[in-house]
Order: sequence, then structure tokens, then C-alpha cells
Amino acid sequence: MQLLVEATNVNNSIISLVIWIGNTNSTMSGENTTREALLKLSDERKALEEELATFLDVLKTQGVGMEDNLVDSEGFPRNDIDVHQVRIARNKIIYLRNDLKDIMSEMERGLENIHEQTREGLGVAEPMETISLDCHLEPFAHIDLVSPESPAHLAGLQVGDRIAEFGSINADNFGNLKQVGDLVQNSKDQNVRVKVIREGKSTAITLKPRTWSGRGLLGCNIVPMDKVLDR
Repeated sequence: MQLLVEATNVNNSIISLVIWIGNTNSTMSGENTTREALLKLSDERKALEEELATFLDVLKTQGVGMEDNLVDSEGFPRNDIDVHQVRIARNKIIYLRNDLKDIMSEMERGLENIHEQTREGLGVAEPMETISLDCHLEPFAHIDLVSPESPAHLAGLQVGDRIAEFGSINADNFGNLKQVGDLVQNSKDQNVRVKVIREGKSTAITLKPRTWSGRGLLGCNIVPMDKVLDR
């Protein structure tokens, strides 16, 4: 079994990490995964998350997202933002999100391997609770109201929950709340998988949009994260 890691480094920042593994039953090396190896990956993940947050702040400061136009109605670069800075930030965000996905996949395989070792009475004796796979989830919206006895309330949604996934919508493809509204309308009386971040941990919830005694199909108020941050 061989492990090949290809990394690209620009300005002391890893922007590309590709890990090739010949067998999904083996992680990070031809031998069993160690706790130290997972902790090292966890540190790398945290560093990427911090760098990602820095470039997301650049977009927030400029008042644009990942999809906003950078040219005006006449086709010229907008003069109300630093277009060059925004383009650099967007490119870095794409690279960093891909890097995070790669590392998270590697950590998941590592944890699976360690659990196998534990079941077989091999290797790792220390608990692995200190290593979490939830922190990389990037919320795109926030719940600031849940009506009693509404579909949202009965499903377990709470005020303060940060939404990381709503059906097929996540931080990578979220544009505006209309997307969520359209998905809700098209999913009436059907289960929608929602993943929220609550007290630092992710929670998966099954939500069924439906008609009830109150307004809408959910009975909760969803606010984009950029609106929350501006308060």
C-alpha cells in the first residue's frame, strides 16, 4: 500500500492538497491510523478553516458574495469595490473549501479505521472525542424564530440554530432565501434533511414542510448569516 500526498504552496498557504490512497480500507499509510496522525490532520483542518474565514471576511467587507457581478451595467469593473481583491478572495475560498473536503474525507477514513482497531482490540486505547468532524460545516443561515406547534418546532428546530445544509442547499451554492423558499414549496409533505450547528455540534433533523394552523409551511424565520453578522 502506498500513500502519495501532493501539495501546492503559495505565499506559505496550502491551496491544493490531493491525497491518493490505493485502498479505502487503509488510511494515511499502509498501516493502521494513529491518534497522533488524526490530531495532526485536525490541526491542519483548523488552520484551513481560519484562513477560509479570513477570505470570507474580505467578501463581507466588500459587500459581495461568491456570485455577485463584478462589472457594472456598462460592462466596466465596478468602482465601488476592489475587484482585484474580491477575485483573489473568491479563488482562495474555492481552493480552501476543496482542501477542507479532502482533509475531512481523510479524517473520516481515519476515524473509521480507529473504530475498527478498537473493535478488534488493537492500537488506540484513548478516547477520540477530542477530534470532531463537525467544525468544518459552514452555516449560511440562522433561525431567529420558531412558532409553537409548527412543523419546524415539531421537527426539533430551535431559535439560534445555524443552518449548514437545507436539502440540497449549502454554503457553497446558497445565493438567497428564495432558494430555500422554492425548495420548501417543492417539498410540501415530503421529508427534507436539514443539518444545523447547535452549541458547536452538528445535528441532523428531518423536516416536513406542510400546511398547519399558522403561516407558511415551516413556522420558523430564517435569516442569512450575513444579516446576523451585521447586527
